[in-house]
Amino acid sequence: MGYRICAGCNTEIGHGRFLNCLNAFWHPECFRCHGCNLPISDYEFSMSGNYCFHKPCYKERYHPKCDVCNHFIPTNPAGLIEYRAHPFWIQKYCPSHEHDGTPRCCSCERMEAEDTGYVALDDGRKLCLECLDSAVMDTKECQPLYLDIQEFYEGLNMKVEQEVPLLLVERQALNEAREGEKNGHYHMPETRGLCLSEEQTVSTILRRPRLGTGNRAVGMITEPYKLTRRCEVTAILVLYGLPRLLTGSILAHEMMHAWMRLQGFRTLSQDVEEGICQVLAHMWLLTQLESASGSNAGPTSSSASSRLKKGKRPEFERKLGEFFKHQIESDTSPVYGDGFRAGYQAVCKYGLRRTLEHIRMTGRFPD
Repeated sequence: MGYRICAGCNTEIGHGRFLNCLNAFWHPECFRCHGCNLPISDYEFSMSGNYCFHKPCYKERYHPKCDVCNHFIPTNPAGLIEYRAHPFWIQKYCPSHEHDGTPRCCSCERMEAEDTGYVALDDGRKLCLECLDSAVMDTKECQPLYLDIQEFYEGLNMKVEQEVPLLLVERQALNEAREGEKNGHYHMPETRGLCLSEEQTVSTILRRPRLGTGNRAVGMITEPYKLTRRCEVTAILVLYGLPRLLTGSILAHEMMHAWMRLQGFRTLSQDVEEGICQVLAHMWLLTQLESASGSNAGPTSSSASSRLKKGKRPEFERKLGEFFKHQIESDTSPVYGDGFRAGYQAVCKYGLRRTLEHIRMTGRFPD
């Protein structure tokens, strides 16, 4: 019998103890875990490629952990690792978190991890800290963004001539205003914006809340605002506490409702009206994303520029914009989703102006 050569240190083993595994001989101290580099003395071990691991070390390296509770994702009754994942974000989590009350951010929809603290808004919504960075919290703070949207429409030769008030409101005020409207289409499960045509009094946010104990938003001041009907549109309402890009896309959507009413468009089917409004929201988001990718300065609007100078997070905001664009594109609802895709296809084929003229004349998208 020839000499035994250790596959680990490549020296002769001699007459001492040795291991015979993986078609090779080893000194016991040379057969080591690729993870912790300590000798493997257990009867069972795990393999990945040509590397050996203690079973706990293999699990630590290769078994996925939940991004919410940071525990190993459990196996299902069939012994397979089963987890849930957001279709846009990389976040993966245990299936149980979909039913155990784990909060989601009301903006980006990511689940709240146990080692992070989401901000609790007074209407029950939760906001992650990244979305909080660019959140628009009161009516005055939203006015520069409103000017950006107005300039966007002017650039499309679709200037809204009438002065339409923009108000940031709480969820309850938005729902009450919705009930006060005779007609309207609303995106369930939650309305985030409204274009109003009726006279009513709305509670608007005068001063943004501050962050109090327990990551709760406190100290918000509201005031009643009486809407007067001077034209076909009395106001645009947007839910407060959403990031700038989401607030802007909602504004662009509601502004399209206002523009069509002020232009005397006929009453349209839900899929046509909401679809073309989503097209305008999508177009505005594209301008923001293209502006951000064209330079390191981020979006070119005044509100974005001032915020970036304060050291905010332009990279996450760009990712957030991609998410909001993805939401519009992948919406499965017949009104908003199918309506958007039909409108987008028409605008790509015929251009915005011809598409709008066709809608005005026929009430439908061009084929």
